[in-house]
Amino acid sequence: MTLKLGVGLSIAGLIVLFGLIGPLVVGDPSTVRDIGLTGPGHGFLLGTTQTGQDIFAQLAYATRGSLIIGVVVGAITLLLSSFFGLVGAFVGGWVDEAFSLLTNIMLVIPGLPLVIVISSYVPNKSIWLVAAVLAITSWAGSARVLRGFTLSVRSRDYVLAARIGGEKRWRILLVEILPNLIPLLASQVVFAVIFAILGEAGLSFLGLGASGSFTWGTMLYFAQNGLSLRLGAWWWFAPPGLLIALFGAALSLINFSIDEIINPKLRSQTRAERNRWGMSREQRQAAAEVTV
Repeated sequence: MTLKLGVGLSIAGLIVLFGLIGPLVVGDPSTVRDIGLTGPGHGFLLGTTQTGQDIFAQLAYATRGSLIIGVVVGAITLLLSSFFGLVGAFVGGWVDEAFSLLTNIMLVIPGLPLVIVISSYVPNKSIWLVAAVLAITSWAGSARVLRGFTLSVRSRDYVLAARIGGEKRWRILLVEILPNLIPLLASQVVFAVIFAILGEAGLSFLGLGASGSFTWGTMLYFAQNGLSLRLGAWWWFAPPGLLIALFGAALSLINFSIDEIINPKLRSQTRAERNRWGMSREQRQAAAEVTV
């Protein structure tokens, strides 16, 4: 447990908790009232939109929607990248070549234009469809990284010893190779969740996001159409933008902490830095003189 990991988990945990509990305690976010655009207060924690809709209720439902997209994209990316990267590299032969060819094709296809084209041809898009479209365009990079690491691990001595010992191939993959890939898989999933939330926000801001559902991106889209920035209605566009920034920063801190687990050099530097924090002033001065 490091400071970065603790801060990242705390911020992400609070946002996830808000997305899970918030929709249960707020009212209907689509309810239209005749009070117009009002600031925070007057019975509304974050004010209302031009049509009198409760922004705090919309934020609670939007948090749940964005988290659903992030989790779905992360899970699909994990499955596809593990199958095409890990399994292909372990089996080898023509299977690995075919999987590698498909991965390379997906890598060179521009992701954002493909997502825009797919989304523009579907008139009524649900959260699940947007998540599926984002997952299709985000798994290839992770599969490439997993393939390279799996090729390195499968040639190690303990894997060769397991093969010589007559172990079944599925057991070698699950017991000998997969545990070494868990930190890398976790890092790739966290990165996929960040990509999904930012990608959905970008699509929704362009008007190509989920229809009939609340997400952070759709809130920014309606705030832009409602001229919230020109009217100075910061309570309309600032909360979803702030949550996107905070959640992305929290996941980035978690990802950095996972990198320290994967990279022994970063891990040793982290230990050295922690030990330095525990030194007295005289000890730090003596260490600095020795270093010089």
